[in-house]
Amino acid sequence: MTSGLGGFGALFDLKAAGYKDPILVSGTDGVGTKLMIAAAANTHDTIGIDLVAMCANDLIVQGAEPLLFLDYFATGELDVEAGKDIIKGIAAGCRLAGCALIGGETAEMPGMYAPGDYDLAGFCVGAVEREHILTGEHVKEGDVVLGLASDGLHSNGFSLVRSVVEASGLNYQSVAPFSSSQTLGKALLTPTRLYVKSCLAAIRHGGVHALAHITGGGLTENIPRILPLGLDVQLDAATWAVPDVFNWMVDVGRMPADEMYRTFNCGIGMACIVNPEQVEHLRDLFEDHGERVFEIGQVVAGASDTPSVTISNPNTPWQS
Repeated sequence: MTSGLGGFGALFDLKAAGYKDPILVSGTDGVGTKLMIAAAANTHDTIGIDLVAMCANDLIVQGAEPLLFLDYFATGELDVEAGKDIIKGIAAGCRLAGCALIGGETAEMPGMYAPGDYDLAGFCVGAVEREHILTGEHVKEGDVVLGLASDGLHSNGFSLVRSVVEASGLNYQSVAPFSSSQTLGKALLTPTRLYVKSCLAAIRHGGVHALAHITGGGLTENIPRILPLGLDVQLDAATWAVPDVFNWMVDVGRMPADEMYRTFNCGIGMACIVNPEQVEHLRDLFEDHGERVFEIGQVVAGASDTPSVTISNPNTPWQS
């Protein structure tokens, strides 16, 4: 970054960041209705991490290193203490992603939002050397799918989560049924995990053919986005650990397995399609960067022209 505070725009010197033939990659996203739980629980210190993670994790999927981040924070009337917590969370997320928080906008719009309500959006820009862009074109039959564990719900499906909370008869100050050391609100606000540094290290090591950030659409709709035509993925739900919050969702919400896999990450926040000869090296590398790693499936010949994901043992995680 080459500009100081107070300007109308922020400047970033891409050459100084060490790139020779860079392609810029950008993404924008929000936190969705998870914000409503933050407001109801009056807990705002982690929601900024979610904001950064939803953008930065999408960039790493294309092999890009996040460089800079901007936020948009809108509310009816600024609550200074809540605002401080939100910005602290955004700054913490940027540190975890290894990018610079170079600016943003705080907008007060009386009458637009109810008291205590606010909205957040983020915009992230990264760069990748042209020859290292991940497009999925190198994915082939026999590749292995490694799953990096999620930290829980992350930032998708919260309209359904709020319905389950209502059905449970609990409130956000109640003790979480699946985590007795926390309130329900605090547990549900566990922030989205940032996979940037571990995935960058894996990409630079070699053998990573594609990455899928498991957000809205879950496992069954996000992984096909990175598959070439003529290839499918088979997953085995018995191969990874599912956080207790998902079991609670199934118990209270009576949701079928296919809806869970289509809506939530179900314990896998990032799916990595890798060369089978590099599986052990990459597993060790991911674990050295603090990830929990599961070998969850493989790439197979497609049954149709449209890539898809099939899941064997789908009910295993939800059986008591």
